[in-house]
Amino acid sequence: MVGVSIGNIYINSGETDYSDPNIPGSYTSNNNNFGISFSPTYGWFISDNTVIGGLISLNYRRQKVFDESIGITFRRTTSNFFDIGIGGFARNYFSSSATWMPFGQFSTNFGLGSSNHDGFSFSGNDKSTFDGKSSGDFFANAGLSAGLTKMLNTNTGLEVFVGYNFSYSKSTYKTTTLVDQGNDGTIDQTGTSEPTSKYTNHGFAAGIGFQIFLDPKK
Repeated sequence: MVGVSIGNIYINSGETDYSDPNIPGSYTSNNNNFGISFSPTYGWFISDNTVIGGLISLNYRRQKVFDESIGITFRRTTSNFFDIGIGGFARNYFSSSATWMPFGQFSTNFGLGSSNHDGFSFSGNDKSTFDGKSSGDFFANAGLSAGLTKMLNTNTGLEVFVGYNFSYSKSTYKTTTLVDQGNDGTIDQTGTSEPTSKYTNHGFAAGIGFQIFLDPKK
């Protein structure tokens, strides 16, 4: 079974309200995430309905975090992640109908990538901006999905699927920070650092794909 997922996409967002009776005012932290992956697969039927195989994954993820108080954004970070990895999967078809074939699948993969981030923050009258890049990032993903394969002819199927996806990544950025004291357009301080970021995500995934069922060797 040779295939590819051409649209594995997840979107999620969250919002947290912070307040402290010992600190005047409050603020809201917003977190928006978007991800898409492209995964060629190659599998072998070990029984009439069960397939195991390997996969290659190409992934892109974008994360945006911004904090607001009384409608004004005082801190924002935008991050982009690109990675490539290898992994495996196990799939079971619950029906061998000639037209419709429902299935369940578990998959996992890991690999390396690169990333970048930028943003700004205000502290009193001072504004800080930063820009950083990272290479040699590590990531790992695992997912459970359920789907349906619609056979277009004897050997080719179009499938749709939905499921749960867990993601983890670790990045170390080489970051430059510029400080504008008084927010008057003049850079007063410049600093460099190498912060490490660890990210986990639990999300909903959906996608479409194609499968080609090769004839067994005689």
